[in-house]
Amino acid sequence: QVQLVESGGGLVQPGGSLRLSCAASGSIFSISAMGWFRQGSGKQRTLVALITSSGATNYANSVEGRFTISRDNAKNTNYLQMDSLKPEDTAVYYCYALGQTTARSTPSPYWGQGTQVTVSS
Repeated sequence: QVQLVESGGGLVQPGGSLRLSCAASGSIFSISAMGWFRQGSGKQRTLVALITSSGATNYANSVEGRFTISRDNAKNTNYLQMDSLKPEDTAVYYCYALGQTTARSTPSPYWGQGTQVTVSS
């Protein structure tokens, strides 16, 4: 199994910044992609940003230019730098990883428990 532990959420004023971190541990053979999804109150969980092991990135249109995802492959950790935060960014942010526990196992999705980000004055 793969465990994901998130950190860095909290309360910030509009226009402020936060940095989320997510570390993967456990029986990891490889992680092909890591990233973040978010779920606002009464809304569906949606993609925020993804990064592959080679560094290719994908962002939701709503965060493009404000959020930056990065990754340390040696540490199986990814980071989401969130700048120019808006009240509509308020949500629970979930770390995501697509990983294999052995060379022959099928890549499977893993999720963190979520960290609350609140943008409010």
